[in-house]
Amino acid sequence: MTETPIRLLLADDHPVVRAGLRAVLQTEEGIAVVAEAATAEDAIARAAQGDVDVVLMDLQFGKGMNGAEATAAITARPGAPRVLIVTTYDTDADTLPAIEAGATGYLLKDAPPEDLAAAVRTAATGRTILAPAVADRLMNRLRTPGTAVTRREREVLALVAEGLSNQAIGARLHLTEGTVKSHLARVYAKLGVDSRTAAVATATELGLIRR
Repeated sequence: MTETPIRLLLADDHPVVRAGLRAVLQTEEGIAVVAEAATAEDAIARAAQGDVDVVLMDLQFGKGMNGAEATAAITARPGAPRVLIVTTYDTDADTLPAIEAGATGYLLKDAPPEDLAAAVRTAATGRTILAPAVADRLMNRLRTPGTAVTRREREVLALVAEGLSNQAIGARLHLTEGTVKSHLARVYAKLGVDSRTAAVATATELGLIRR
């Protein structure tokens, strides 16, 4: 009796990357690439058809939704496929939203082919697989929880970086201006800074937000 292969959806906006992933994975026994998607929206729609076990998801698409948003939409459905992030980005600003969105694993595109195939098999069973650099960063955050910037605080910081006022940030995130000030006060304390400019510079340097 032939074992049912792990069915993959490759979601990446670069055709060359998708072709490379397909070339690596379709030679692996027990793995079958059944579909590709060039946008996050297409990945969500294709994953919902019910014939995919694992989605290999990039984080940055040219326009529209990003990979973390797509991951959240895919994993929110009952019986959803597993999502394995395969990207070049490994900062907190990239890894944390993807993991919080429900990604089963996080791999970098420079991983050896055998690691990629092993990650697909691990993800298909529902077990977590993380690139070593990502795992190290997460462990360090867990060891120092008092200094960990929360998802909401990262959202506020990202809007500060865009030049928005506290009032405008509150309107965008549906928060009061006072709540925005409280978030910023906690961020200043955690980052050891005393101004918006310094907070943005430090957060960018630490990889908490992307510029």
